[in-house]
Amino acid sequence: MKRLLAYFARHAQALIGSIGALTRTPLASIMTIAVIGITLALPAAMIVAIDNVMQLSSGWEGPGRISLYLKRSVGDASAQKLADQLRRRKDVAKVDYISREQAFAEFKKQSGFGEALETLERNPLPTVLVIHPASTGETQTLEALEHDLKKIDDVELVQLDLDWVRRLHAWLGVIERAVVIGAGLLALAVLLIVGNTIRLAVLSRRDEIEVSKLVGATDSFIRRPFLYSGLVQGFLGALLAWLLVQTSLWLLAGPVQELANLYGSGFNLGGLDSGGSVSLLSAGALLGWLGARMAVGRHLRAIEPQ
Repeated sequence: MKRLLAYFARHAQALIGSIGALTRTPLASIMTIAVIGITLALPAAMIVAIDNVMQLSSGWEGPGRISLYLKRSVGDASAQKLADQLRRRKDVAKVDYISREQAFAEFKKQSGFGEALETLERNPLPTVLVIHPASTGETQTLEALEHDLKKIDDVELVQLDLDWVRRLHAWLGVIERAVVIGAGLLALAVLLIVGNTIRLAVLSRRDEIEVSKLVGATDSFIRRPFLYSGLVQGFLGALLAWLLVQTSLWLLAGPVQELANLYGSGFNLGGLDSGGSVSLLSAGALLGWLGARMAVGRHLRAIEPQ
């Protein structure tokens, strides 16, 4: 028990000593922590942005629907007959019939060009059949139904309403992969920043390290304060990154909420949850510790008492 208490006491002493060393050079410490914080805030903000876009797009998917735009030469009787035929298909749950007149009236109402559209000599819009598939969760089933509908002679255009959502998710996948690559490069930057800071600290205390080795201090004993210094700088930098991200989200929450209300959406801008916050702080502390260990291990071997 005494040996265990002594072990923790030595580590606590090294931790307190490393914090004291940082406070003795406040300007340099603040600049290092600020650089680490900004470096870590960039990938954290991008990840939060992707999560919010994914959350927003998840509410747009809904059940898959297929819109059939019929040729303008197809009359109402033929369009109604086609709709009845499609309703008898096992893979179709429901068919909504939108006549040319209904489509034109709805377009005039929603577009705001009612008076201008009145000058048109004829209705340019086609009859539309909105197909509600019986199975909306299987992509292959929807694509097979879409392929069959394209073969109908009276159909001008077949549009699967979820195509744009799939393209959005594909783009988000590309962006997410790019963020991961960028986060790796920025993590390397944090290692170099902490490593360079610790290297300068080791060189400035060269004489002290030589004297410590002369009196029998081990490399692990000498290395310990520098490791804690890197860990503290990485943790504080990650804490600053967390504050930057959360503050930015707080500033954007009001305008985003107002924009969502204008579109009739209940979307709320989300931030870093408890798991994401812990991951960010842990990553910062780990990167600081690794950067310090690489720098100290290399330079400590080069310092030997003469």
